[in-house]
Amino acid sequence: MAKFIQAIRGMNDILPEQTPLWQMAEQAIRDAVSSFGYSEIRMPIVESTDLFKRSIGEVTDIVEKEMYTFEDRNGDSLTLRPEGTACCVRAGNQHGLLYNQEQRLWYTGPMFRHERPQKGRYRQFHQFGVEVYGIADADADAEVLMLSYHLWQKLGMSEHVRLEINTLGDHAERAVYRDQLIAFLELHTEVLDEDAKRRMYSNPLRVLDTKNPAIQAILVDAPKLSDCLGEDSKNHFSKLCELLDLAGIQYQVNERLVRGLDYYNRTVFEWVTDSLGAQGTVLAGGRYDGLVEQLGGKSTPAVGFAMGIERLVLMLDALELTSEVKPVVDVYIAAMGDDAQKQSLIIAQKIELLCIVLSVLYKTSSQ
Repeated sequence: MAKFIQAIRGMNDILPEQTPLWQMAEQAIRDAVSSFGYSEIRMPIVESTDLFKRSIGEVTDIVEKEMYTFEDRNGDSLTLRPEGTACCVRAGNQHGLLYNQEQRLWYTGPMFRHERPQKGRYRQFHQFGVEVYGIADADADAEVLMLSYHLWQKLGMSEHVRLEINTLGDHAERAVYRDQLIAFLELHTEVLDEDAKRRMYSNPLRVLDTKNPAIQAILVDAPKLSDCLGEDSKNHFSKLCELLDLAGIQYQVNERLVRGLDYYNRTVFEWVTDSLGAQGTVLAGGRYDGLVEQLGGKSTPAVGFAMGIERLVLMLDALELTSEVKPVVDVYIAAMGDDAQKQSLIIAQKIELLCIVLSVLYKTSSQ
């Protein structure tokens, strides 16, 4: 017997017993974005490698270690998309969707990163994201956070997640803070691990996101980005907090929250949970006002978020929010004999037109 071929490591099959839970999550997503008036956009899985180098940043784990990149027969460098925001901006620029207008878009689909496979994290994973273009005010930041909170409510999960927010300021403010942070880290090089030393000059804010306990200990005394903010950035963040308070959405300000992608400015946020064991992020995003121009478009403010559907499904399962997704059959048709089997197809067709769920039991050679 020929040896059967297995799925590639990190590429996960979603089996029939699991798909009802996925469908529940996907329907809640569709209902949430529809209630906020967002339009769906669908982008190709393969993009130019340069798109991600210019947007995500060349000194990031995604670009340095995790992208599936290859040359096609024309010698062009192509990449399986590792995230959706850059793709959405590219499509918006290319088709004139972002020029002097507001847009509210959402997408879902497979993404690819060569990470170490673990529960809820695969090398092919499914991402849901929303993007708002053309609104510079904190109202848009609050809107996407309210949309995400609405999704948690629809799924019965709002008590099992918590919101952390921060502001990164604008480019000039972040540059001032960057210099201060580098000067601080240079005083503690004996504590830094190799990863932190590598990032200290190229992307020092990423050191704030370290999981190394020794580095976390010294960062308690590190300079604060909030001390470098100007009035505009402070007012933007203050208004966001005020809007969240008015909406009844609880949050915690986390000054070490920086996000792993280079294009963020001002607002960044994460929804985190303890329902999957160790604390984990289940939805994250922020503002990226420079990305549209960085990728060839006109300067356009933007804010959005993304979430991995695998982790969402894991949460639904862990919290046992699954009772309503079990498939129910309304009508069984048992076809006993050849003539009955032929008639059962006609009957089944008529019943299906009435949107009634049915199952037909056919006579087989093994019966």
